Amino acid sequence: MNYVTWAVVALGAYSLVAPLMKVATSDPGKIPSDVAAFIANGILVVVTLGVIVYSGQSLTDSVVSSKLPYVIGAGICLAIGILSYYRALALGPVSIVAPIFGMFLAVSSVVGIVALGEPVTIKKAAGIVFAVLAVLLVSLD
Repeated sequence: MNYVTWAVVALGAYSLVAPLMKVATSDPGKIPSDVAAFIANGILVVVTLGVIVYSGQSLTDSVVSSKLPYVIGAGICLAIGILSYYRALALGPVSIVAPIFGMFLAVSSVVGIVALGEPVTIKKAAGIVFAVLAVLLVSLD
């Protein structure tokens, strides 16, 4: 599969995370958001390890890579982001929390342009502006 197909699969799967987490972390019988994050991400770790083993990838080579600090930084940011996201879902409506969280797409695009030197086009800039406007429209009561 190409990257677009993988992105669409990611979209479909990740679109269900917020509603499922909202139900799991809401009354009655709610699971604390941190526990829900632990369980959900434990599943991620186990499945990912299975993919690594199945595909024959080497963990050893990656642990000694000069790129490892970037992966560690990403992991720290991911932990903060996911724990915060699940807590927000436990406290607020999916229809507001998910779009605000989804702004990471526009913010990541800006970081790619500013910090990584990726090209900016009128279409990209317009997309970022429209994404911000969309989140504002959906999130504001």
